[in-house]
Amino acid sequence: MASKNENRFDDFFENEKYVSLKNHLYNYLLRKRAVEEAMSSEEKGLVLEIGSGISPVFTSWDRVVYSDVSASALKMLQKIHGRGQYVVADAMNLPFEDGLFSHVIASEVLEHLEDDRRALAEIARVIRPGGILIVTFPHRHFYFAHDDSFVRHCRRYELSEMISRLEEAGFYAVEVQKVLGPLEKLTMLAVTGFASVAQKFQRKERASKDNVPPPKFLIRLFQVMNRFYAVLVRFDAWIVPRSLSTVLLIRAKKL
Repeated sequence: MASKNENRFDDFFENEKYVSLKNHLYNYLLRKRAVEEAMSSEEKGLVLEIGSGISPVFTSWDRVVYSDVSASALKMLQKIHGRGQYVVADAMNLPFEDGLFSHVIASEVLEHLEDDRRALAEIARVIRPGGILIVTFPHRHFYFAHDDSFVRHCRRYELSEMISRLEEAGFYAVEVQKVLGPLEKLTMLAVTGFASVAQKFQRKERASKDNVPPPKFLIRLFQVMNRFYAVLVRFDAWIVPRSLSTVLLIRAKKL
């Protein structure tokens, strides 16, 4: 993974006062729900979440190692979340011994990496035999657009392509779930278009932004609106065929 944060939305939420906003974004809530549900029936040991940043998707278990290339993000996460362990780590060169983890979670990570195959090989190395990998990823090449470039996606995946990469690394897919659909894609195109403009103005205000916390009523309104919108986006993901899903989840088992 590159040394810089790969998600430009974090530019807006790098201050602690704004983390509560980022962690109530509708698409984050739906990814987190999907991962938590996928993990709920698993017999878990020590779990690794790769690329957690300030917004981990698995928080219902104490024996978790959160890793990210950003030390500042992990420092903030530790201050806010508290539980678990925190390790600055590159997904393509994990600093853990072989077979250490029962489960690894990589949610919206692989598409940011120059060498996703190397990262999957590293993940396979640190998972014990029979262990589980939960991965979520942006689906379908034809969806690649401005919003992908904005958050520095190197690629989107076809389902068959992701399954092939997992098999190369020594996994086989146990389950595939739809997470997000076309409505989310349309929303993100609009949001990232607005965000591109907003970032130009934010850079001019960066020196003073730490002194201007968001009003409490705006935080509450943002949270309520995102929870409501998450219901619509979840329904959209449910009714569309898997071939049109924009984000999929795979639960894969190590051979």
